[in-house]
Amino acid sequence: MMEKILMILILLTSLTGVCPRRTTETYVKAGEMVALYCPHDRGSSRGDAKVIWTSYTTQEMDLTDMSSAEQRQMGVLVHGRSLVILSASVNHRGNYSCSLGNASSQFWFRLIVCTTQSREYLKRTQYPQICYTQEACTLNCPEVNVPAVNTPNITTNGIIWHKEGESLPKDGYFSSVEVNDHGEYTCTRSYLYSRQLYNMTFTVLLKIKPKEKSGQSMILSPRKNGVLNVDLGATVVIDCVAVMYSDFDEVFWFDGKSEVKMNNSFPVFYNYTRENNAGEIKMMASLVFKNVSEEDLSKSYTCRLESVSVPSNVTITLAQKASPSSLSLALGIVAVMVVIVVTVVVSVKLKMDIALFLRGTFCCCCSTSDGKSYDAFLMCYKSDTDAGLNEDDRKCLESVLEERFGYSLCLYDRDVLPGKAAAEAVLDCIEQSRTVVLVPTSPDPGPGSGLLSAIHAALVERQTRLVFIQTETTEASRSGSLPEALQLLGKTGHCVTWKGVSSMPHSSSFWKQLRYHLPAPQQASKIKLLP
Repeated sequence: MMEKILMILILLTSLTGVCPRRTTETYVKAGEMVALYCPHDRGSSRGDAKVIWTSYTTQEMDLTDMSSAEQRQMGVLVHGRSLVILSASVNHRGNYSCSLGNASSQFWFRLIVCTTQSREYLKRTQYPQICYTQEACTLNCPEVNVPAVNTPNITTNGIIWHKEGESLPKDGYFSSVEVNDHGEYTCTRSYLYSRQLYNMTFTVLLKIKPKEKSGQSMILSPRKNGVLNVDLGATVVIDCVAVMYSDFDEVFWFDGKSEVKMNNSFPVFYNYTRENNAGEIKMMASLVFKNVSEEDLSKSYTCRLESVSVPSNVTITLAQKASPSSLSLALGIVAVMVVIVVTVVVSVKLKMDIALFLRGTFCCCCSTSDGKSYDAFLMCYKSDTDAGLNEDDRKCLESVLEERFGYSLCLYDRDVLPGKAAAEAVLDCIEQSRTVVLVPTSPDPGPGSGLLSAIHAALVERQTRLVFIQTETTEASRSGSLPEALQLLGKTGHCVTWKGVSSMPHSSSFWKQLRYHLPAPQQASKIKLLP
């Protein structure tokens, strides 16, 4: 009769657009607690919708809208997705359903209350567990149709274990199980609700097996970090070796989508060999690529060990080898770039030292044919800031250039004949010299700074090479304090700063910069290389 009612309900719900689900059968022993749980509907996004429980045991009843007193009278408790029957009786057997509000899906349950331990009841309520001899074992009491932990006013009261009807002082733990420990174990879960205990009983069928041999393993060869470098078009063989201890274990190859075929007519296939030695089974499954293609490089290949104990997987992917020529070319380009960068950096940092070294090494015996009589004309002028070179510094400058470095200098107070017009005499010295060095002095032994304005146009027109010696004081106050002609000449030439005592050593930065901006001396025989 109940089956006919259920079929009518399913027909009615289908006519109203509600989609029925497969009925879940739940077996419970009379007098014990059982909980039904309404699963989440994957097709519904209404996570906050109200769950409606309906009973079809004697007549259709909405259990959700019942008061607490009415639910207690029926011996049920509704909490969200859970429907708890505190002590199952024949009045509770029948069909139940749950739905999310007015959702288009319902979940159906059929509760079967057993007054005797029938074969079907024992089959549905027995749970097998396997342990191994001489190993620790903890029995697991099933958590099937138990109340949710957040069900109000229901608290767990522990678990009691029995074996085949006998009460045993066991908590379900064996430090080392033996063969005679096999058998049926009964665990009773107790729950306290309204100062009354309710029980749930489960049967665990413990099977004891001999201790498994250790050493089960899988090895891929060749293999390196899960990637194998190969050449396109090459023939490649990957051996998957598994050591196992059961005749039921097998090894297969997968390409990510399906099992690789054991057919050597395919471009990718596998074959295997099997050896049995004193109970240890060694199986080797060889994955063969006849000609490695681009498609093979885009896949991952997995060797899977199907075992009665714990399955294992080992995955490998193929990657194309870098060709030796490409690698050599890349390394060569990198090496050239490194050399270029290092050369540029060294050249920028040591350009003056390199230039002076090359000049002293390769140009020491060179003679110029430009018709000039002097290497440089030292033109001194009065410094308006009283920050020029004093007489001792000027004498040091002249003597070091001539006697130490071998330069031929034209000095106004020594090489200009008296009685000649100053401007004409200075222009003659400039004409006979390859470079003009402007030296600020105090006092002024030369023609004076006023003459600079007169010869400025001539210097620019002839594109005379200029070297402008300045002091640290004139460098700091250069803008606006120097005559306009001198400022213009300073911009067209190279500036070298005299720093007093620190510039006197022949290896100082001052002499290196001055010699770098001056041409190589014509009187090469006078040059004395620095130690």
